[in-house]
Amino acid sequence: MWLSSPDGLLHVRAVHAHGAATRRFDLWRIPGRKRLAMDGHDLALTADISALRMRLSLSGMLEDGDAYAGAVPLTPGLRGQLDGYREQAQALEGHAPQISHVRAATRAALLHLRALQALDASQSGASHRDIAQALFGLEAVVLRWSEDGELRAQVRHLLRRAESFMNGGYLSLAAVLDPAAKPPGDEPVR
Repeated sequence: MWLSSPDGLLHVRAVHAHGAATRRFDLWRIPGRKRLAMDGHDLALTADISALRMRLSLSGMLEDGDAYAGAVPLTPGLRGQLDGYREQAQALEGHAPQISHVRAATRAALLHLRALQALDASQSGASHRDIAQALFGLEAVVLRWSEDGELRAQVRHLLRRAESFMNGGYLSLAAVLDPAAKPPGDEPVR
């Protein structure tokens, strides 16, 4: 079925069909954690399946065990959305969608993450030692912390790196600046 709705959700509607071959609606068959909310005359269903979030519109007239059909909005981007609608239809039948392989975090991504975590902790009033403990663990701090040690130097480097991101360095990460420019935080140590 086709709809002229702009919301981009798969709409699940009750249909009058008889026979064993018709699909029957069963809310509890849908995998994942589910939340229902009223949306005018219909219900908005959100199902969190692992890292995926699925949103559907359920007819207010649809009851458990009713025969149903899915309707999709007729939009210019429909061709690109068909795989998503197919996964949602499979979830209605109780099949969890295939989760694509997640790429591993790179060393640079982990460095950026730690720098932003260090900045957040610093702006919340945490000491350098507290930041090191949160980022590297209590055991590392107990074994390797000193006033002029390498662990404290790492914390200072992460804070300088994050502050340079905050002061416009994020533009190089977003590839807005010249790619030949040095990444923030790679400046010589003073």
